[in-house]
Amino acid sequence: MSQRIPSCWKLVLALLIAGGSLGTLATVRAEPPAAEKPVEKAAADRATAEKPAEGSDAGKDEAVASDAAKSPKTAVAEKTAAERAAEKKAAKKFLRIVRDAAGEPQSMQTSIVSYKPKDGDRKGLVVDLIGAVHVGDGAYYDKLNKAFADYDVVLYELVAPEGTKIPKGGRAEASGHPVSAIQQALKNILDLEFQLEKVDYTKKNFVHADMSPEEFAKSMEDRGESFLQMFFRMMGASIAQQAGKKGGASDAEILLALLSPDRSFKLKRVMAQQFENLGGTMSAIEGPKGSTIIGERNRKAFEVLKKEIAGGKKKIAVFYGAGHLPDMEKRLANDFQLHPGDVKWIEAWDLSEPKSRRRGK
Repeated sequence: MSQRIPSCWKLVLALLIAGGSLGTLATVRAEPPAAEKPVEKAAADRATAEKPAEGSDAGKDEAVASDAAKSPKTAVAEKTAAERAAEKKAAKKFLRIVRDAAGEPQSMQTSIVSYKPKDGDRKGLVVDLIGAVHVGDGAYYDKLNKAFADYDVVLYELVAPEGTKIPKGGRAEASGHPVSAIQQALKNILDLEFQLEKVDYTKKNFVHADMSPEEFAKSMEDRGESFLQMFFRMMGASIAQQAGKKGGASDAEILLALLSPDRSFKLKRVMAQQFENLGGTMSAIEGPKGSTIIGERNRKAFEVLKKEIAGGKKKIAVFYGAGHLPDMEKRLANDFQLHPGDVKWIEAWDLSEPKSRRRGK
């Protein structure tokens, strides 16, 4: 029992930094094309298609997921220690916890990393990867909105029908989608804001760069994937990371946080501790052959990036969950010959003591 709760926290956090935008599949009711309104149910039906036949590749993948639940170390066994260390280091480039001299978390921050060509070609081209968490402080989204105004184009994630428009304030009605429910619950319990409600997607320089629900469901079906499979992979990696370690949040710490008068502050501190080892858990989503939720969506996003560069755009932002960005960095190097340069950090969660904040006012 002592391992299960921290593992679940990691799964929730993973939804916030990588898979959170999937919730918009049922969250955004924002003027989708009329003919595409029934897509959500069809996508859900296809993503939960009948069990693969025994002996098929899909069946083998499901077997791996089952094995991960029974023996968590198998979920990460196919990657070397060096590969896992590199993934963890890359993840820290896009999301970090800042601590004071006593080691207490003071803020959780996401980055803006700039990528440029090393040669003299493509003069003026800059692609910035802007990491996101899907619930954050209101000031965080205010700073992002201000930063977005400086770009020729901002490519954003949203699993939604092509042509969907997001009005100011986000969704027009409540959603029953599980991911959306998690986001809304965390928004309330942590006293934070929801990304779709605070980011201004109505700006003319915003361009959708993600799959439609149909594309997403088909990709999962073609790859023999399921959300249950990814859950087991992540759960296995999370438990494997905890094996032999003494750190992390205990059951008692989580319970005390829930019962504390400063519940939102205490829970944010507990959750922030989990981010420090989240890199390996996020990489487990991909598995040995990649995944739809990260790799294939990134591929689709960069198809749009190619079009925007070909169309003459020079200063481009790619605004995606921070969990997507290590893979995107590889694609920028391999496919676009762009290399990292300047890094800026923006505070997403204020984790300082409430009394300190009051004294600072």
